[in-house]
Amino acid sequence: MSIQLLHKKLIKKKLTISVAESCTGGLLAHNLTKLANSSKYFQMGLITYSNQAKIKVLKISKNIIRKYGAVSNKCCSAMVQNLSKISKSKINVSITGIAGPGGGSKDKPVGLVYIGIKKGKTLLIKKKQFVSKKRTNIQRLTVKEVIKLILNLV
Repeated sequence: MSIQLLHKKLIKKKLTISVAESCTGGLLAHNLTKLANSSKYFQMGLITYSNQAKIKVLKISKNIIRKYGAVSNKCCSAMVQNLSKISKSKINVSITGIAGPGGGSKDKPVGLVYIGIKKGKTLLIKKKQFVSKKRTNIQRLTVKEVIKLILNLV
């Protein structure tokens, strides 16, 4: 499952993609744009790292963040749904999680990541718990998982 294959499929199928990233800090956008002609499909990448950015840019309800937290199924779902309204892309992706090495808790340990993908009427929210406690590994594994999930949808 590679970015090269996804690149070819997105161009061939004339699909556009936008992303809203938190814990991956732009790594997904970087991977989606590192090949020539990525402008044929890549529309926008938002790094909404802070709760404030999620609220202001993606219009996530303060109540969702207060009640469920930024790292939650609900927040991830709101991120991808609101991104799809902003971007009008055919495929929208949201990522929120705890890349570590700190910031985890018993309920939300380091390595917990939520991935949201919206393609047309299809909405997929995937919860992943990566065993690695290394920040760069968690970020890389998350991007790899997203690419795999998108390839399965297209």
